[in-house]
Amino acid sequence: MTTEATSPTDVSQGRGFYHALVWRRQLILGALVLALFLSLCVDLALGPARFGLGEVIAALFTPDAVSQQARVILWEIRMPVALMALAVGASLSVAGAQMQTILSNPLASPFTLGISAGASFGAALALAFGVALIPAAIEYVVPINAFIMAMLTAFAIHALSLKRGVTIETIVLLGIAMVFIFNSLMALIQFFASQQAVAAVVFWTMGSLTKATWPKLWVALGVLAAVLPLLARHGWALTAMRLGDAKAESMGVRPRALRLEVLVLVSLLAAIAVAFVGTIGFIGLVGPHIARLLLGEDQRFFLPGAALCGALILSIGSVLSKIIIPGTIIPIGIITSLVGIPFFLFLVLSHKKASW
Repeated sequence: MTTEATSPTDVSQGRGFYHALVWRRQLILGALVLALFLSLCVDLALGPARFGLGEVIAALFTPDAVSQQARVILWEIRMPVALMALAVGASLSVAGAQMQTILSNPLASPFTLGISAGASFGAALALAFGVALIPAAIEYVVPINAFIMAMLTAFAIHALSLKRGVTIETIVLLGIAMVFIFNSLMALIQFFASQQAVAAVVFWTMGSLTKATWPKLWVALGVLAAVLPLLARHGWALTAMRLGDAKAESMGVRPRALRLEVLVLVSLLAAIAVAFVGTIGFIGLVGPHIARLLLGEDQRFFLPGAALCGALILSIGSVLSKIIIPGTIIPIGIITSLVGIPFFLFLVLSHKKASW
C-alpha cells in the first residue's frame, strides 16, 4: 500500500491560494468600511438644511472649519441619529448571524424568533398603560420594559429547547409561535388602550431613529463593543458549529453550552437595539446573508462583515427614509420591511436543506 506525498509545489500553491483568499476578503471588508463612511456622510448631509459632502467631511475632521450652525446641526442633531443607525444595524445583523450559526437555520433572526416582538410588547405596556416592569426606572420605562421582555423571550425559547426531543427546527417554530403570541397581546393592548396611546404604540412598532440621543448611543455602542470580542473569542468554535453538533463535538466544542452563551449575548444585542429604536425587522436576516455571500463562513471575516453589512443597510435605509418623500422622514422599520420581505420570500423559496 502506497501513499502519495504532498509535493512542495502543491503546498506552495495551497498557501498562495489561501493568502489570495484572505487578501480578497480583507479588500471586501475595506470596501464595506468605505461604503459605510460614504453612506454616513450622505445621511448627515440630508435633512431640512442640506449640506454638501465636502462640508460634511470638513465638519467631521475639522469642525472649526465650518459655521457654528453647521456644527450644531451635524454634531448635535444628526450625528446621534446617523451613528445610532450604524450601531443598531450592526447589532441586529450580528445577532441574526450568530442565531443562524448556532441554530443552523438561514431564517433565524431576532425578528423571526420573537425577540423583537417580545420587546414591542414590553414597550407597549409602558406606552399604553404606564406599566413599569422595574418601578424605580420610570424615566426610561419604555426601553427598560422592552429590554426585559426581549431577554425573557430569549430565555423562554432556550428553556423550552432543553426539553428532551426538541430539535433545532423546533426551536425556530417556538420562536415563530412567540411572534404570534406577542402580536395577539399587542392587538389586545391596542383594543383597550386610548386612541392617543394606540398611536404611540403603532409609531413605536414602526421603528424610528429620530429619538436617538448621545446617552442612548453610548449604551448601544458600549454593548456592541463588549459583545463582539466575546463572540470573536469563540470564532473557531462557531465556525465548527456550521458542520453540525456531532462534528463540532469531535473537535472539542460543547454545542449546548456554546449555544446558550451565544444566545444570551445576541439576545442582549437585539434587546438593546430594539429597546432604543423600536421594531426594525429583517436587518438580522438580510445583513448576515449578504456577508456570507461575500466572505464565507469563516468567523474571522464573517463576524465583522455581518456587522458592517447590517450597519450599511440601516444607514442606506436612513437615507432612503429622508428622500422618498421630500420633507417627510418615513419610519425606518417600514423601509427595512419593504426591502426585507422580498428577500425573506426569496430565501424561503430557494432554501435547500442540503446547504445548511
